[in-house]
Amino acid sequence: MTSPLPLGDDRLEEEILGELESIERRLIEAAANANPLVQTPTRHLMEAGGKRLRPVLVLLTSHFGSGINEEVRTAAVATELTHLATLYHDDVMDDAPLRRGAPSAQQLWGNSVAILTGDLLFAKASQMVSALGPVAVRIQADAFERLVLGQLHETLGPGEGEDAVAHYIGVLSDKTGSLIAAAAKYGTLFSGADELSGRASIAYGEKVGVAFQLADDVIDLISDAETLGKEPGTDLRAGVATMPVLLLRARAAAGDVDEVGAGILRDLDSDDEDVRASTLERLRRHEVLEETRVLARQWATDAVTELETLPDSAARRALIAFADIVVDRLA
Repeated sequence: MTSPLPLGDDRLEEEILGELESIERRLIEAAANANPLVQTPTRHLMEAGGKRLRPVLVLLTSHFGSGINEEVRTAAVATELTHLATLYHDDVMDDAPLRRGAPSAQQLWGNSVAILTGDLLFAKASQMVSALGPVAVRIQADAFERLVLGQLHETLGPGEGEDAVAHYIGVLSDKTGSLIAAAAKYGTLFSGADELSGRASIAYGEKVGVAFQLADDVIDLISDAETLGKEPGTDLRAGVATMPVLLLRARAAAGDVDEVGAGILRDLDSDDEDVRASTLERLRRHEVLEETRVLARQWATDAVTELETLPDSAARRALIAFADIVVDRLA
């Protein structure tokens, strides 16, 4: 297994990689122990791979305290199980044919099995968290509430008079930032890190999560299916307005949209596959894509700023490097 982060410290990287191998085994065990009848669907996304960013953040932020211990390991596994559960649900809502380069669960077994598999993984994560005590249970519950609210807000859209771009940032903060922030909170909590380190890590996690998702909005448009591991333009095809589309709509509302942008907006709801392909290609070349890149870079920079109060350390440098990677993958 290779680390999803350029840790920049051989000892730290060796430790994290060793822990990730153990976490991977525990994830498979959790799926196997869920129920023999559903082992195949519960293991499906685990075996498809993934960056394991949330477990890495739990492990790294524990170095602001006494380091990795059994509670930290359990929290890392539970956080990834929670994330995996959301992917099963997301793919149903988006009708996504691919996930991580493999057929999505609902394509193989149908929507009902995919939804219930996600629910089962949520239950397994909650069982693990319950063993960590009431504070951990509250962290999990708060993150879960925000995950659901984020999805609801995305589905319902902004309220009357609400700025659509600001609304979307709030959705990203809930859907992605909340669980990454929870991962950072677990790491500092169960390692006994001081309050300053805890606050900085949580704020970093929240903002780097938004940066990561904004970067995904760009990558979803510019990458091919083999690189992306899913069909490009998935959100566009599902009728979900991500940041580039929202920026176009904001221009249109201000009477400042160009002819190409106006054409993209007209064609967004087309059922014709050729028109959809053309819309995707035009959006790839429009300047709102670069504007979204700039926003992602700014959120990554703001995340790093949250760490400035902390003393220099290998873990701090690794977190800074991760924020840089969020930006670098947009090149």
